[in-house]
Amino acid sequence: MTSTEAATIALQDHAALCTAGEIRASDVVTAACDALVAGLDTPSLRVLAACTRAEADYGIHDLFPAALDELGLTFYPVASEPGQEAAARALARRMLVGELTPRELTFRIHQRYGHELPVAERLAELDDEYDVLPYGDRTVDQVDAEVRAEGRRLAEPTDSPG
Repeated sequence: MTSTEAATIALQDHAALCTAGEIRASDVVTAACDALVAGLDTPSLRVLAACTRAEADYGIHDLFPAALDELGLTFYPVASEPGQEAAARALARRMLVGELTPRELTFRIHQRYGHELPVAERLAELDDEYDVLPYGDRTVDQVDAEVRAEGRRLAEPTDSPG
């Protein structure tokens, strides 16, 4: 994967996570800066990258759609099912690179979406399995391995940009 491809995926993930309330708006500004450094360049991306941390919380939501559109990416409205799926996929990718533990991934998915997001239903079920480990015959390592496998499945590229 080229650095521009990685930056594109990271920017899409940051946008989905921010819209879902998982990360701060200033994290999206940082991702926009990283995208510029990686070689992506559009007028709206430059404006987004130029936001200060103080401006980010108030200004980027107006800049998101144009910056993403110029790059052929998707802006997901708050609470839309495609946006929730994109955020779940982004969280799975974060777990796979070590930014979240398997337990943290399942907890965040279960806490945010319960058992209501079909694409991430198995992760919510696995969160329940962590809770009953002391009463069963499975180990943390076994559940972690299943979470990683489910995370890999979830993180696989889809037909949409997100």
